[in-house]
Formats: sequence, C-alpha cells, structure tokens
Amino acid sequence: MTRVKICGIRSPENALMAARAGADLIGLNFYPESPRYVDVALARQIAGELRDAMGENRPTLVGVFVNAAVDEVRATAAQVGLDYAQLSGDESLSVMRALGGIAFKAIRPVDEAEAMASVELFADTSPKEDSAPSLLLDAFNPKLYGGTGETASEAIALAVKSAVPRLMLAGGLTPENVAERVRRIKPWAVDVASGVEDGTPGIKDEYKVRSFIKALRTGRA
Repeated sequence: MTRVKICGIRSPENALMAARAGADLIGLNFYPESPRYVDVALARQIAGELRDAMGENRPTLVGVFVNAAVDEVRATAAQVGLDYAQLSGDESLSVMRALGGIAFKAIRPVDEAEAMASVELFADTSPKEDSAPSLLLDAFNPKLYGGTGETASEAIALAVKSAVPRLMLAGGLTPENVAERVRRIKPWAVDVASGVEDGTPGIKDEYKVRSFIKALRTGRA
C-alpha cells in the first residue's frame, strides 16, 4: 500500500488531524525561507502532542532541511525527536554520509540523465528501514526547493522507481490526480503539501486531506 506524507504542517491541531485522517508520515519544515517554516520550539510542541495523543501509533516524523549543517540537522532531530531528515537542498555526498543513514535526499532533476546520476550518488546513503524512502523525487524548478505545486515528470519518476527500493513521489499532487499518478507510477509513498491546503501555506484543509487519502486508498478521485 502506498504511504502518505503530509508535509509542511505548522500546528499541533493540523498534525493531529492529518494523523487521524491516515497520514503515515508528517513533515516539519526547518528551512527559514519556506512559508511552511517551523522553529524547533513549535516542532517540539507538534511532536509532543502527537506522541501524547497517539503513542506508538503516531506517524513517522520527518524534518525537512535545506543546506543545513550536519550538526544543525543532528541537533534538531534530537531536540524534536525526528525519525528521519529529508535533505532538500544542494547537499553533498559527504553530508549524507555524515548523517549516518537517518537522512534521505530529495532531488529535483531537470531530466532523466540527471535523475539517474543522483540515484547513483545518493541511494546507498539512504536509510535502509522500510519506514523511510530511499529517495524523494520532486518537480524541477530552477529557483525553489520544493513546495511549488508543479508536477514531477512521469518518465523520470518511473526511471527512478526502477532503480531504488522505495520512491517517494512529490510534486503537484492533489485529491483529484493522486489516484491516477499512483496507478501509473506505483511509488512507495507520496508527499503532499500545497495540494491539501486551504490557500494558506502550512494550513491543511481537513476535507482535502481526507479526500486525498481516500483517493489514494480507493484508487478513485
């Protein structure tokens, strides 16, 4: 069954709503320039309320970082209690190796050749557990590090999926298109942020979240 990550959550109430709607992973964005940014104090509150309400049944917690130092990623993960770190910037192979398998890379390749080069470079540094993706594929944008609402190339997604055990697919997913995208690509997980928002970055709409997960699970929009 394809898993669901609801990313860029900015309140405990939204996190609990997404978890109770069926989210498998929750993404907390630590990139200060993102409109979905949360600081460590708020992230700790969100994580704490999820643990208090759901215990071991809580979603997997993923921190999203962009070009952050290794020590910053480690410190934030420890303070918040993150399960994994998603590196969505221009991080090097040495940074991935230094994070010792808790981090996975998000890529935004311009074409299939670039995608496969990234797979070759980063796939072996990713977490090996079945609870984490090998790689996240997002839509190419020359200026933004994800969250654009643009759709990732299907051809590139299929090429990457064939080369890694667990592909997480992001980019332009909505309640209306997720079922068809999953049917055609069959990723390990999907990642959604703007596609389930009410127009305000970081504020998830409950109807859209539930519609997204229902479409994914039933295969119908």
